[in-house]
Amino acid sequence: MEYYIVDAFAEAPCGGNPAGVVLLGDGVFPEARLMQLIAAELRYSETVFVRQLAEREFALRYFTPLHEVDLCGHATVAAFALLHRKGLASGACLCHTQAGALRVEAAERVMMQMAAPRIVSTISEVEPLYRAVGLTGYRPALPVQVAYAGLADIMLPVSDLPALNALQPDMEAIAALTEHHGAVSLQPFAYAADGHTAHVRDFAPRYGVPEEAATGSANAALTFYLWRCGCVEIGAECAFVQGETMGRPSVVRTQLRAETQLFVGGTAVVLAQGQLLL
Repeated sequence: MEYYIVDAFAEAPCGGNPAGVVLLGDGVFPEARLMQLIAAELRYSETVFVRQLAEREFALRYFTPLHEVDLCGHATVAAFALLHRKGLASGACLCHTQAGALRVEAAERVMMQMAAPRIVSTISEVEPLYRAVGLTGYRPALPVQVAYAGLADIMLPVSDLPALNALQPDMEAIAALTEHHGAVSLQPFAYAADGHTAHVRDFAPRYGVPEEAATGSANAALTFYLWRCGCVEIGAECAFVQGETMGRPSVVRTQLRAETQLFVGGTAVVLAQGQLLL
């Protein structure tokens, strides 16, 4: 099996969020246990396995070092950037995932349609969440909600960029709280007057990912959340900066084209390739 290391949401090598990409051609997926072992061996936050079903039609499965997940935005961007570079995908493509069939626009910048977004719940008892990232007595100006765009993530407003960068996450507490609220990750975000929509951090220790440098699905969910809060308009392109505290700055671009049509994407850089001798 061919594998690649691809930096998603990056414009230069060693930026953005790296993903493992395993190309299977038109063969079948290996056993889930083997894919899980490969993801654990590659040690990236997600590794995606790609099967080609037909021209411009693919099936993708995603594994963290600990679990299979239904969808991963940055790994999908990485996969289709690679497929486009290899001449296997161009223009409108169909991507089958366990979160549903999604449309992907494969070009130099990949844009993928997420699952129909929604607000899952509003969290009234917010103090434990803020305490888990090192903030006490904080009263947010926006609601704390679980938002969904293929995966469920907790949207946690923070006062400003210095406060966001200074967060001290308690991974054990975050893992317990995300499990309690049925979410994959906790996504604190803050505004900054620098031309970007917001700056974000994303913690998913429940799935073996303490912090991610760029998170497509969570930023897509954040886009829908901000629209529901009256902070962005339908049709506007959003840009979220992530990964700064990790030394891997990323820009995740999103667009809510209609209430149920949400796209996320960006550019990617292929860093390395190799053969899995299995």
